[in-house]
Amino acid sequence: MPTLGFNYREDELLCEDVSLSAIAEQVGTPSYVYSGSAIVSNYRAYDRSLKDIPHEVHYAVKANSSLGILSLLAAEGAGFDIVSGGELYRVIEAGGDPSKVVFSGVGKTLSEIDYALGSGVGYFNCESEPELALLAEIAKQHGVRPAAALRVNPDIDAETHPYIATGLHEHKFGVGLNEAFAIYRKFASNPHLSLEGVSCHIGSQIFDSGPFLKALEALLDLSEGLLKAAVRIRYLDLGGGLAVSYRDSEITPSVEEHARALASVLQGKDLKLMLEPGRSIVGQAGVLLSRVLYRKRTGKKEFVIVDTAMNDLIRPSLYQSHHEIIPLRKRSGSPIVADVVGPVCETGDFLARDREMNDAEPGDLLAICTSGAYGFVQASNYNSRPRPPEVLVQGSDFQVIRRRETYEDLIRGETSGNRHEA
Repeated sequence: MPTLGFNYREDELLCEDVSLSAIAEQVGTPSYVYSGSAIVSNYRAYDRSLKDIPHEVHYAVKANSSLGILSLLAAEGAGFDIVSGGELYRVIEAGGDPSKVVFSGVGKTLSEIDYALGSGVGYFNCESEPELALLAEIAKQHGVRPAAALRVNPDIDAETHPYIATGLHEHKFGVGLNEAFAIYRKFASNPHLSLEGVSCHIGSQIFDSGPFLKALEALLDLSEGLLKAAVRIRYLDLGGGLAVSYRDSEITPSVEEHARALASVLQGKDLKLMLEPGRSIVGQAGVLLSRVLYRKRTGKKEFVIVDTAMNDLIRPSLYQSHHEIIPLRKRSGSPIVADVVGPVCETGDFLARDREMNDAEPGDLLAICTSGAYGFVQASNYNSRPRPPEVLVQGSDFQVIRRRETYEDLIRGETSGNRHEA
């Protein structure tokens, strides 16, 4: 089962020491449930495996930005990688240290940069020469000199889904290596920037450390060339992107193996390594609970209709991704082959197609596995459906860290536009 912190005990699926059926009965469905111990363990694996070299681990907030999860990681001393002003606000509200925040992203606005500098953000990953110029200008106004890195595009094919590949020249991210050298030379003496890092991110859901090692070598070559030109680089930011298993058959490098492989390349070099994992910290630490509403057969096609839809988890529709779907209580009987679909009025509203799975009858509870990353953060109110709650389990206790939305929440901030005279 490709999910951490979740196991069967006497045919009952538990998150740590808590029955998921009990959570479903108390909180309702659909609902996201996360294992706190799995999240903390994954973060510690990165930090521990890099102990022999200077390093910082910054959790990629875009993977799951729940305050409850950010607070867990802040308590561990984690840094954070953000891509918007809203994510920075969340980190600060969760107790994160702004000086350990990396502000990434290809389209930072003036107001976001101003907010980040005013909050004391420690690092900026810039994606273009104009962005560096804007950062320098706003830093001058604040009277600060932030650490910055230019994101380079090493033209490495990570062999992942095209929507989450970011390291080729055809992508919108970063600048080419040759162009980068000239930009570093130009900004090296800028009095309002400390351009001391090199950054890259080649994509997500990468199953092999090989592409990361190639990218790291490219960053090293650039930093050594810059040193010869009297531009001193102090840290290399390799981003995140390590894959997690969504199927039992998928084999990924362990966090420990991956981190040690990277550390070995930098052993003895006077450079700090910065990593920004997201999915590999929270992905397998979460499930989405669902209840079967109906069974239906159309011709030769079998449908399991559940109360969970594409607005709750869009990954199967958007990426054609696979999530294992398992029962909260095992039942005897032959498996079925069915489409698992939701209530949204779209043919694209599916969680699985032609899936062999345990027989499931109306009222049965299911867990959609490996939903801790890019699950709730991509949820929407499409079809005016309230978004589900989020639950954090720690040992034998659980708490709702985001309540289920109400109908009133759906129209908060709206007006009908009608003026009524007294």
